[in-house]
Amino acid sequence: MKRLIAALIHDERGTSAVEMGLICALIVLAMLTALQGFANETQNTWNIVASSSHAANSGASAA
Repeated sequence: MKRLIAALIHDERGTSAVEMGLICALIVLAMLTALQGFANETQNTWNIVASSSHAANSGASAA
C-alpha cells in the first residue's frame, strides 16, 4: 500500500493536462472580459442611435 501511495505522489504524467487546463481557463476568462467590454460599447452605440432616431422622429412630427 505504501508503494502505491508513493507511486501516486511521484507520478507527474497528469501535470501537463492540469497546466493546459489552467491556461485554457485563463484564456476563457480573458475572452469573457473582452466580450463584456465589447458588449457594453455596442449597447452604448445602439442607445445613442435610438436616442438620435427618437429625437429626429419627434422633430419631424412636430413640424
